[in-house]
Amino acid sequence: MLGDQRTIGRRALLLQIRKMGPVPRIELAEQTGISRATVTTITAELLEHGLIEEVPVEPKGKDFKRGRPKVDLKTRGNAYLIAGAKLANKSIAIVLANFEGEVVCEHEAALSKISYDPKEFAEVFRAELETATKKIDNCYEDISAVGLGLAGIVDAQEGIVRWSPSLKDRNVPLKRILGKHLEKPIFIDNDANLVAKAEQHFGKGKNVSDFIVVTIENGVGMGIVLNNELYRGTRGCGAEFGHTKVHLDGALCRCGQRGCLEAYVADYALLREFAVSREHTSNNGNGDDVATLISAAKDGDKMAKSILDRAARMFAMGLSNLINIFDPQLIILSGERMQLDFLYADDVLQSIKDIVVQVDAAPPEIVVHRWGDMMWAKGAAAFAIEGLVDIALTEMAEDVS
Repeated sequence: MLGDQRTIGRRALLLQIRKMGPVPRIELAEQTGISRATVTTITAELLEHGLIEEVPVEPKGKDFKRGRPKVDLKTRGNAYLIAGAKLANKSIAIVLANFEGEVVCEHEAALSKISYDPKEFAEVFRAELETATKKIDNCYEDISAVGLGLAGIVDAQEGIVRWSPSLKDRNVPLKRILGKHLEKPIFIDNDANLVAKAEQHFGKGKNVSDFIVVTIENGVGMGIVLNNELYRGTRGCGAEFGHTKVHLDGALCRCGQRGCLEAYVADYALLREFAVSREHTSNNGNGDDVATLISAAKDGDKMAKSILDRAARMFAMGLSNLINIFDPQLIILSGERMQLDFLYADDVLQSIKDIVVQVDAAPPEIVVHRWGDMMWAKGAAAFAIEGLVDIALTEMAEDVS
């Protein structure tokens, strides 16, 4: 029991140092409620195992040249090198970060396929990780852990991808397969969850206890943070916003079901409708992209405008349902594709306010945060760092005992 308490104390202090560092020991005691004596003992252990380090505090005023030099504590960045990756549609983005979460390398590569055999992807992934480490004159063996985010339904605890458009098979034990090929601790999750993780650590969700991230990419994703914790559900599919139903027996979704929100809002859905409309006109829809669709709508193409208007209505209905269910402090519309401003035009945001439950309080703020795949990868690195903390503390407990 005493060992368990010591492990809990180590975790609490290390997480607080990661969050606040550099921080003095006395403030750690105040913030965590752990006694000063225990803080001194545990931080000495963390220092001995190389997880944290002391940094001198610049003396001020009358403290100058008096007594022992003051030091604060911070995470030791050089303790580990961590990789985080975002698997996207025919591309992969990788960041290498230190134990403090500071990015030391970015690497992006085009992929030859949209969907991979799991073992084939493992080989491709390792090759790209090796290329990334060479960029900073490191070697692949220097990587201590790897985080990966990909679209689909992911059981993060079990490491099983139930379904993903990036993999040819269903119910793939991807964590085990990658662990065998990469020979590293592996942490995988739905990519939208890792965007929420990135927002929590580095973005607009920092210091917000309850928020929701909605992503619009090739699909529609969502990450939920409740009471500062990422919510995944019991099967790893507790935040599949894109696959909530908005139309009974409606449009076909790439998940195989009908009527999903994604089937009306995602890129492939918009372009599918646009292509069908152009088959009935003199226009040739080959090679069209979302920018072409938006441009056509602005130029007066009634069918193009109808497609975008329907997508905006469906999106507004979906967001209003999220507000009614979760009542979060903040909703973040995140990702590089948020240049699709028709989804958050003033009239769309107003319609959301009109259909949520009316109370005598302002509805949650809805903000837009545009960022690319590298920030998704940074969220994967943050997830891997959390996993590495668990591994390090377990090894530390075994050493001390």
